Amino acid sequence: MKQTTLERAISISGIGLHTGQEVTLTFLPAAPDTGFVFKRVDLEGSPEVPASAKWVNKTQRSTVLDCNGVEVQTSEHVLAALTGLDYDNAIIEINASEPPILDGSAKYFIEALEKAGKVEQEADREVYVVSEPIHYKDAESGSEIIILPSENYEVQVMVDFGTKILGTQNASLYSIEEFKEEIADARTFSFLHDIEMLLDQGLIRGGDLNNAIVYVDKELSNETLSKLKAAFEKEDIQVTPNGILNNLELKYPNEAARHKLLDVIGDLALIGSKIQGRVIACKPGHLVNTEFAKVMQKKIKDEKRKRVPKIDIYADPVMDTVQIMDMLPHRPPFLLVDKILELTDSRVVGLKNVSMNEAYFVGHFPGAPVMPGVLQIEAMAQTGGVLVLNTVPDPENYLTFFMKMDNVKFKHQVNPGDTLIFDCELITPIRRGICHMRALAFVGDKLVSEAELMAQIVKIK
Repeated sequence: MKQTTLERAISISGIGLHTGQEVTLTFLPAAPDTGFVFKRVDLEGSPEVPASAKWVNKTQRSTVLDCNGVEVQTSEHVLAALTGLDYDNAIIEINASEPPILDGSAKYFIEALEKAGKVEQEADREVYVVSEPIHYKDAESGSEIIILPSENYEVQVMVDFGTKILGTQNASLYSIEEFKEEIADARTFSFLHDIEMLLDQGLIRGGDLNNAIVYVDKELSNETLSKLKAAFEKEDIQVTPNGILNNLELKYPNEAARHKLLDVIGDLALIGSKIQGRVIACKPGHLVNTEFAKVMQKKIKDEKRKRVPKIDIYADPVMDTVQIMDMLPHRPPFLLVDKILELTDSRVVGLKNVSMNEAYFVGHFPGAPVMPGVLQIEAMAQTGGVLVLNTVPDPENYLTFFMKMDNVKFKHQVNPGDTLIFDCELITPIRRGICHMRALAFVGDKLVSEAELMAQIVKIK
């Protein structure tokens, strides 16, 4: 499948729930591989906040992102709408710290996005296919999320609010195509005791009875009634027979659970990748949602990192053996890289053809030749040495020395006749000649060894 973005820009305006400010949000088309990015046009330089679990800062009442001191509050409804309509890339401009709350659902964001239209882009879409269960549990709250293999992106939510007025509810989404009709219009909700606290603390300024369902879980005193009338600018505030404040009727008996499902989809958009799997969330909330998103984000990143690099080993190399020896001081039989296939400022890919003629096979082991793991690490280091020495104008005047190696793992034997591919990428930028890199070694489509290496180049006196 191809990536998608908006056909044209479209704006929507309203009041922010927590700030009470009038805010305009504009969805804009974005280039392939952009993902979803918030842009604070009310601040100097219009700083951007990528929709990534990496930037989650607060989760008490909504999901708050903070990138280098720039905040975006209540991101989940907007992201749920974009995910629910199966977009891949969008810029989300806002002229305040949070999107408009509107009716407390994703309904009006969905309507705006549909008016903007969708276009297919040239770039292929990457989908993370869940192949084994992935689980996260918050020990304090007992909330947990697990994702299982599935043919679709499915979400099932089970909630228990511990109150008689609301009790236990379930909601399910069997395909993202159902989001618009089944989930998008489910509104946010709160309990009366929470509303009282937020009003007393001045933390809910843009709320009224049209954008939040209020479940009355305690007696409605005259004092509370006066506060609500003032806050919502309404004279007639009562409790309906189904236990919510008036001026709103429930759209579904399980509207609260459906909204929790909406929040799960919005928060899991922070993974930054389309998912194929079945999500089961028990007592979800923004904290457990976003922590699970971080777990998924790391797993996907680790698995991407360990993919075999897509290269043509028969193409003309960036460096052949002679050119490598012009840069590295190593010489046969201790030169352990034959070709450099790719070389950028942060990554290098090298190749080593393992032959029975290697000197070490004489003794390692007679009758069962296996390339020593330490020499695989040395070969990775030499490949990384090309990366770091490429940053100086006179590499022939430098030597490279190991400083540290971490997380070294040997997964498969390397034998005569194998072709080793080394993929080395910087973990941090090179500073003062110190190179800290992550190195992987492949034979065919197998990861045979990996390590994190640190080395320093030193000028020959």
